[in-house]
Amino acid sequence: MIPWVCLDTATIPDGGELRLMRRGAELSIMSGSIELMNSRLSGSEKALADLTCARLAGRARPRVLIGGLGMGFTLRAALAVLPQDAVVVVAELVPAVVAWARGPMAELFEGCLDDARVTIREADVADAIGTAQGAFDAILLDVDNGPGGLNRDANDRLYSAGGLAAAKRALKPGGVLAVWSAGPDEGFTRRLTGAGYAAEAVPVRATGGKRGARHVIWLAAPR
Repeated sequence: MIPWVCLDTATIPDGGELRLMRRGAELSIMSGSIELMNSRLSGSEKALADLTCARLAGRARPRVLIGGLGMGFTLRAALAVLPQDAVVVVAELVPAVVAWARGPMAELFEGCLDDARVTIREADVADAIGTAQGAFDAILLDVDNGPGGLNRDANDRLYSAGGLAAAKRALKPGGVLAVWSAGPDEGFTRRLTGAGYAAEAVPVRATGGKRGARHVIWLAAPR
């Protein structure tokens, strides 16, 4: 078996470390023993963009905020369907992830960081949400492992009642908050409802097919 090789490490603000690993053509981003993402498994990240952008169909110059650059699967899928007048802001907390996207992960991104519609902000997406007022047609969150975060305690503020209220303020009328998760979380569904959203939890496969791990995407519209 081909062994895993560590290509680089990166410090996460407020603690922790990410490792970019390669095995042959396969790439993985790890936090400790937890695999956060893998280049072979992109189906649910693409679904996050596809399901959200379907709700934006027909909107003029849609503005979209993506929380978490990752391996670029959500960004690429969004750019494939959004109009040419769209504006896509990607907030990535760890600067090294942006550097990896232009370096060892560049093949995965296929040049999408150079798309004129894209702006990269090396910042916490919670801060980008908190400073926005009616700015976005959609907010897509693929941060940590979802509402039951494993990697960074500070991510909990995104999914708390206060974080959901901030997202609501940051959305335009008729906007949508979309949240990716590694698994179901009935408590988060109730939290969304309690925060004034009409929420739907959509099961998706990590592979994008009929087999593989089951992930969940919430599509939440402020009532």
